[in-house]
Amino acid sequence: MNKYTVNKLIAVLADVLSTALSPLLMPTYGVFIALWVSVLCLLPYGVRVSVLLMCMGITCILPLIFLSVLRHFKLIKDLHVNLREQRLFPYLFAALCYLVAAFYLFYRHSPQWFVMFMMGSAVTVLVLALINLKWKISAHTAGISGVVALIYQIHVQGLSAFDLLWPLCFSIIVAGLVGSSRMILRRHDLWQVLAGAVVGFLCVSLTMRFFG
Repeated sequence: MNKYTVNKLIAVLADVLSTALSPLLMPTYGVFIALWVSVLCLLPYGVRVSVLLMCMGITCILPLIFLSVLRHFKLIKDLHVNLREQRLFPYLFAALCYLVAAFYLFYRHSPQWFVMFMMGSAVTVLVLALINLKWKISAHTAGISGVVALIYQIHVQGLSAFDLLWPLCFSIIVAGLVGSSRMILRRHDLWQVLAGAVVGFLCVSLTMRFFG
């Protein structure tokens, strides 16, 4: 296998990883983790599935529809929104969707820490939107780091159904792979990736810690 083939394979794998761990999917993954590895796993299966699907519809499907509309009217170049100048409205709409999801969880009488995970996600996107006005920052690493923060808080607050030390370590490794994939695809440099990770982890972790 020559060098060109290896580089192409690495680029394909990086693209697959970036797509599978898109920021649009992070709240859904977070809700799944909260419902299946925390004490919430004691809830009836049907309840957990309905909450997961509703949150997925609000935080993933609705933003995707919004992006498709923006693309239809040529307000964004593609659904990935790689251009910094085109990210403001998608970010603001995503933050609104996360707030709606947080109110939905509150309406379903979810624990405060669970609601605050979604609120922390909304805060993350708002911070990204502000930073993005002047500097392109990685939403991918912000998203995956928010999930890392969720697992960390479930672990340290004693909310887990089983020991989460190894899942936490695995999530950190995945976050590193996501950051690497963004640099391999030349979407971000190292500082943009690290900044996204810091913003995502701190916004979710601090919101859950002090308000959950």
